[in-house]
Amino acid sequence: MLGRTLYSFISPGTELHYYFLNERTAPAKPGYAAVFEIEQVGEGVEGFKPGDRVFSMSPHRSFQHIPADEAVLVPEGLDPAAATIARLMNVSMTTLMTTAARPGERVVISGAGPVGLLAAHLFKRSGYDVLIVDPIESRLETARDSGISQTAAAMPLENPAWKRQTALAVDCSGHESAVLDACRIVRPRGEVVMIGVPWKRSTDLYAQELLQEVFYNYVVLRSGWEWELPIHPGHFQPHSIMGGLALALRWLAEGFLDVKPHTRTMSPHDAQEAYDGLLNRRFEEPFVLFDWSRPGEK
Repeated sequence: MLGRTLYSFISPGTELHYYFLNERTAPAKPGYAAVFEIEQVGEGVEGFKPGDRVFSMSPHRSFQHIPADEAVLVPEGLDPAAATIARLMNVSMTTLMTTAARPGERVVISGAGPVGLLAAHLFKRSGYDVLIVDPIESRLETARDSGISQTAAAMPLENPAWKRQTALAVDCSGHESAVLDACRIVRPRGEVVMIGVPWKRSTDLYAQELLQEVFYNYVVLRSGWEWELPIHPGHFQPHSIMGGLALALRWLAEGFLDVKPHTRTMSPHDAQEAYDGLLNRRFEEPFVLFDWSRPGEK
């Protein structure tokens, strides 16, 4: 199927670190979240027709051409700009699908950037007692404004309600000190899931400090990389990447989060300004999109 892009979402962590802060051979093709309107479908394609709006894990480009099994219908009535956020929701959806923690138990989200903010809302919607931690006050303010009532500037290691009472700590920062504190906050046999990519070394901490916490507290420390799940469900694996995206879109359509107040929309002609703003943290909004719906406009 093919069609014209309406919106695409910028993933700051992946696009800044992978494509721009590391040496990569040009040309780069950043982006992995787009909503487009179908203009044509191939012979034999079922479930899609011209005029449908669909989400796909596609790069920033004005026109999309993808296999039909890589698309998910955008629910009727859902703003196509908001629909792009489903991709970042899916980053922590894998952890929601695989964790041993159960609804009602305490979950700490470390890092209140775009991924962490959405993770907090995912677990809150699913019935967990959620606390989000970030040293940047403006991020905590955004979290509170969006409906996350429990926030903290540092891991509450002295708070008996959370220390050794937390079932799951989800690190969305990629910072090794945050992972170490997560291992200190969880209960015995609690999970620490690393969603944030450890792109670079940030401290002089020793691995022994982490190993000590893991060993004596029986911590289950594991990767939260979303690709633990298959793209499509299988006979013995009902959960999948595409299933997570479909669920995220459905929740957005049901009012999961009003993303509009937290979204900055920019023209693809202003891509340099967009990436510079994200890199230097000049934007208050956690979500930044390219609007392709008005071709030729700057």
